[in-house]
Amino acid sequence: MELFLQYLKQIRRGIAVGGVFCILFLISFALYHLPVQAVIYPTLLCLLLGVIFLLFDFRRMKRKHDILVRIQNLTDISSEALPAIDRIEDGDYQSMIRLLSKEHNEYVRDSRRSYSEMIDYYTVWAHQIKTPIASMRLQLQNEDSALSRKLSNDLFRVEQYVEMVLTFLRLGSESTDYVIKEYDLDEIVRQSVKKFAGEFISRKLTLKYEPFEAHVLTDEKWLSFVIEQVLSNALKYTFSGSITITYEPDGRLCIRDTGMGIAPEDLPRIFENGYTGYNGRADKRASGIGLYLCKRICTKLGHRIFAESKPDVGTTITIALARQRLETE
Repeated sequence: MELFLQYLKQIRRGIAVGGVFCILFLISFALYHLPVQAVIYPTLLCLLLGVIFLLFDFRRMKRKHDILVRIQNLTDISSEALPAIDRIEDGDYQSMIRLLSKEHNEYVRDSRRSYSEMIDYYTVWAHQIKTPIASMRLQLQNEDSALSRKLSNDLFRVEQYVEMVLTFLRLGSESTDYVIKEYDLDEIVRQSVKKFAGEFISRKLTLKYEPFEAHVLTDEKWLSFVIEQVLSNALKYTFSGSITITYEPDGRLCIRDTGMGIAPEDLPRIFENGYTGYNGRADKRASGIGLYLCKRICTKLGHRIFAESKPDVGTTITIALARQRLETE
């Protein structure tokens, strides 16, 4: 019905002209004082023919409309896919559509090629830069001093930034390397915490963590990135006190800190790309990308992540790991 109303609106000028002709027709009959039957009969006949013409024309238009709707999702439009040309302007529009389709396909191919080249470049760059990092770490392992421990922590931060770059690029890729199956959550958390052991010691922060028995349906590598990013932020903004990791029976992993907290006006936006908030502006190292990546990864894994915080009290990041049923690999 909506399409038919749109069709009537489209041909309203033709209907108006037809109505004017009918009025002139009736006036002419009246001026010659012809019988009423002679007026009504041709008028009804003209109306009937007009309705039949409208129905056939609407049917033709609907077929063309259905064809155009079907090809909207096509990336390559051929001559056979387009409806038949009934009017001169139809041919002009089809020529424009083919030209735009060709330009679009070329743009998509160029974009994919450029993106693939960028991924390849940064992947090679990441592997190359890890070599001198590993070399420096080996040299620092032979020393045990405050300076060597500080440098080791800084190197670990550099490795995190490298992984962050790769994660940012991989998330935009059409292909993924997710391996969704059941994992031991305690094992994933312990491996992530172990990477920050040196920083906990050097910062004299207390880690409150009791092993728990829980299996979750997720991807180990990507969830580890999320946990490590949350721990990294907690350590960055906690100058004294503790960081607590707990697992709730309803499938929620909570990471609490006693840091500076997040301003109420910043809290709703901390998962936005590039948003750093008050704390981030105070800390020139903040990029506003870490939590954004966590949000995107959790969404792709079917998890949820959210934050609660009070300034000068601390922040709690919760990862809701319960998810809908998914086919495991």
